[in-house]
Amino acid sequence: MAPAVTRLVCRFPNCNRVFKNKSGLTQHTHAKHGTPQIQNLNRTAPLAGPGFIPPRSRSPTPAGVIDDNIYDDPAGDQGFVPEEGTWADMGRLLHTFHLHLTGLKCDANGAFIDQDAPPPPHTDAPPTDWTPYDNRVEFETAEFLFTRNQMSARQIDTLLDLWAATLIKHNDAPPFANHRDMYATIDATPLGDTPWKSFTLCYNGAKPEQDVPPWMDGQYDVWYRDPLEMTRGILANCDFDGGIEYSPYRDYTTEDKRYWKNFMSGDWAWNQADVIAQNEENHGLTFVPLIIGSDKTVVSVATGQTEYHPLYLSIGNIYNSEHNDDIKYRNFRWQLFQRSLAKIFESVKPFMENFDVTRFPDGHYRRTVYSLGPYIADYPEQILLSGVVQNWCPQCLGNRKDLDGAQPCLHRRKAHTELLVEQLTYKQAWEQYGIIADLVPFTNDFPRADIHELLSPDILHQIIKGTFKDHLVDWVGEYLLVTHGTCHAAEIMDDIDCRIAAVAPFAGLRRFPDGRGFRQWTGDDSKALMKVYLAAIEGHVPQDVVCTFSAFLEFCYIVRREALTEDDLVKLQDALDRFHQYREIFKTTGVVLTFSLPRQHSLCHYIVLIRLFGAPNGLCSSITESKHIKAVKEPWRRSSRFNALGQMLLTNQRLDKLAAARVDFEACGMLRGSCQNIPADDDLEPDDDAEANMAQEGHHGRLRIHEPQNQSIEVDAGEIIDGPTVESHVELALTPRCARNVHALSLELDLPRLPFMIQEFIHDQHYSDDPNPPEFDPATAQVFLGKLTLFNSAAASFHAPSDLSGTGGMRREHIRATPSWRTGEPRHDCIFINMGVDFDSPMNGLAVARVLCFFSFNYRTSYYPCAIVHWYSYVHKERDPDTGMYVVAPTTTGDDVPDVSIIHIDCIFRAAHLIPVYGPDFIPKISPHDSYDMFNSYYVNRYADHHAFEIA
Repeated sequence: MAPAVTRLVCRFPNCNRVFKNKSGLTQHTHAKHGTPQIQNLNRTAPLAGPGFIPPRSRSPTPAGVIDDNIYDDPAGDQGFVPEEGTWADMGRLLHTFHLHLTGLKCDANGAFIDQDAPPPPHTDAPPTDWTPYDNRVEFETAEFLFTRNQMSARQIDTLLDLWAATLIKHNDAPPFANHRDMYATIDATPLGDTPWKSFTLCYNGAKPEQDVPPWMDGQYDVWYRDPLEMTRGILANCDFDGGIEYSPYRDYTTEDKRYWKNFMSGDWAWNQADVIAQNEENHGLTFVPLIIGSDKTVVSVATGQTEYHPLYLSIGNIYNSEHNDDIKYRNFRWQLFQRSLAKIFESVKPFMENFDVTRFPDGHYRRTVYSLGPYIADYPEQILLSGVVQNWCPQCLGNRKDLDGAQPCLHRRKAHTELLVEQLTYKQAWEQYGIIADLVPFTNDFPRADIHELLSPDILHQIIKGTFKDHLVDWVGEYLLVTHGTCHAAEIMDDIDCRIAAVAPFAGLRRFPDGRGFRQWTGDDSKALMKVYLAAIEGHVPQDVVCTFSAFLEFCYIVRREALTEDDLVKLQDALDRFHQYREIFKTTGVVLTFSLPRQHSLCHYIVLIRLFGAPNGLCSSITESKHIKAVKEPWRRSSRFNALGQMLLTNQRLDKLAAARVDFEACGMLRGSCQNIPADDDLEPDDDAEANMAQEGHHGRLRIHEPQNQSIEVDAGEIIDGPTVESHVELALTPRCARNVHALSLELDLPRLPFMIQEFIHDQHYSDDPNPPEFDPATAQVFLGKLTLFNSAAASFHAPSDLSGTGGMRREHIRATPSWRTGEPRHDCIFINMGVDFDSPMNGLAVARVLCFFSFNYRTSYYPCAIVHWYSYVHKERDPDTGMYVVAPTTTGDDVPDVSIIHIDCIFRAAHLIPVYGPDFIPKISPHDSYDMFNSYYVNRYADHHAFEIA
């Protein structure tokens, strides 16, 4: 029986202290962490110019980060009150833990220990033991050549020969003699050594007497790694310390409403824990759900359709041919897949009802019970896994001819399916319920597992590729064809392509120089088109079509949030209802005959799945598809192409060994600094200030940056950066473009008022702290005669956890203001400016402007980084009712002169993306860099990224 324990967890990252009462937690916080407050690097800097309100000194605290009231009771004495000892105050959230599956610490034998006891040593090896490498240079050389550069064996030999030639005169040698020496050293790495295993399956049914198909006599090898050992390896990885949940939990907002984020915050994990806790011997265990994903991938389309079917494994605790018409062959392939999965997870099954003692990232052991968790798969694999007929829903009993007609519909469950198989004929089960009676899901072999419940949402294939690209975009083309005829429809489609190609560049926005007319679509292409397509078709299609896209995009961007509340689920349902309402135009105009489309129908299940599994961002087939590159495609390219599978498995194992070795060496403090600046053996204690500086600069003792993967050269990519968490911080580029005097810059920008504007800016800065500043008088103000340093860009770092971001949810983008972008045309980006809460703005105090120039100057003892901006005004105080976006227009003064001011860059929040309001007229071919100069009004593109969707 587990001992009763009260658990209050320290809120600060990487601090795993647990306290018995709130007093102890408070004392610890003040002693170890100081006064809790969010870091905000933006200083108050008043704008120059008449009528402008200084920006607020502090921006609103993003949900989920620390604020000044972190220790105030969120709801006083009212509302939801969990049982004493099962909750922790998380500031804006009340974090309630499961009462019985509490993740108590134990020793290596499974006996519970003092919960404040320190963990046993991570390793017995001294912090200078590089085994099997001789030293750091040898390890980093192997890692660089094999993992980062992926150099071929022949090229490795050439490099080592050249290296050796330079060392002969020093009587020295390179780290390795040749590629075989390097490979042997990597293979000798004791970490990450989960071996590959295999088993063979074959057909054992009835065979024809003559002309036996080859597949009936064939043997099928399945290669895998033991999922139990893989899971233990994941749990022991100290890199996850501070980013793992030890108990199912539920979050509540200050309004007593549920808040879903990580997988363990969902109802499925909680309900599983309830079932496991019915046995009192399981109290105090750690529940670890296994998240599984599979997705077929092709590595050689042009040379014979070489296909692989990789299976991926993670855990829910971490902070997401010719025989095609042969029914017997089809059933054999399906059952082969099911039996393979059952065999692979056989080693985990004993520990789904009895505990396993496992080491966790914090170094402590815990009793652990496993369970099959969500399965990430595309629709073809979902029906294969669930034993459901094509065009039926694998999650509900909606009829295939009208999947959305009877919503809400009963959900499929294992017990019900088994009853139908017993009572109905094979044909009845197939035709009336879409059940393949002779296909048994592999989950039936495991406790507490129901495949119909475990199928996770699939944002990539159900929403982005399915509903958007394969349905809505194609329907627009069909609508234009039906309505306007072939010739005029082609003209309109060409104009839509021109509009898409004319969109101004923006960080992370892929370019479509020829519109959307290309053959090979990827998920990234579809995501990119979603950002600009709505504005491009507006004016060429009816209002209901525009509203259909607007409702769909709203659904898509809400569902992809990092965390969702009950209010978000209400908005999600409203967006779905409007989508269903407006899409009827495609049926009434004869474009489609039915909306009974499984991928589109799956949107109806998202609210239930969010409640079960948390935010869908962590469960999506885009995760498995991205893994194909590292796990399948790159190893295949490195192989000889002959009997490639064995070579690919060996490559994966070597990559894992190098990755595991790096984690271990970093945990021992052996990889700080660079190879040229290795700390002395007696000076291995970390320097907190140095580590903090390295973290803020985005490196950790080696050449490791978060590089965007597989981006086309057209993309001005945003960057992933690691903490600290701030709402927004902007700084000028490190390298200036040139220096100018005030007169020269005023001529370059055609701003004769620039000297006067600088005078006014200095005056406002000088009196920024004065509540009653004197009125600016240009006649008495000092004239600035110094030099101005010009910059081509500024970098904006901001908290965007729903986008691809680093530690702390931070992301960086570059704002350009340059006379020549990539040796071509000028580029002047638009920005959001923080005007303060008192500013009358539809977007919570944010204004929109275009940057004409970044510059800095020194005046007396002060340094001023600045931007010259052209202001935009809101055309309406509400969003456009059809597109859901705000509309802005460039502003001018009374004499039609552009309204231009100087602002301190601390006023800048981040970059903004604008798309022209094209209207019904056709446009000529326009360069993207001229887009902001050619139109009268613009949509503020809230679909540029997820952060823009939240603020715009």
